[in-house]
Formats: sequence, structure tokens, C-alpha cells
Amino acid sequence: MSKSNGSRGIGFLGLLGIVFVVLKLLEEINWSWLWVTCPFWIIPAIIITAFVVGMIAEAIGTKN
Repeated sequence: MSKSNGSRGIGFLGLLGIVFVVLKLLEEINWSWLWVTCPFWIIPAIIITAFVVGMIAEAIGTKN
């Protein structure tokens, strides 16, 4: 039997994001849409920030 390297499902943050959206649409929470959608964009934001910091560190390191 071979192992699949595909997706393992929705994940915790995806499920949390769906719960927040449903609660917002049902008017159970009165949060800004920014915070409701936070679980969807937080990981990409961390990855992009780490990439930018790495590029800046590389640029500073090559000047020496």
C-alpha cells in the first residue's frame, strides 16, 4: 500500500474560521469581519512575514 501525500482535511483553523463565519451570519457574535476571517489569513500572513524578514536579513547580511 502506498501513502498519500495529499491534503489531510480542513484542519483546526479552517474549522474555527467556518464556525466564526456561521456565528457571524447568525448574528451570534458582533465581531468585525476582519476578526471573523482571521483563522483563514493568519497562517499566510505569518509565512509572508517570515519570508520578508528573511529577505531583509539576507540583504543586510550580503552588505557586510
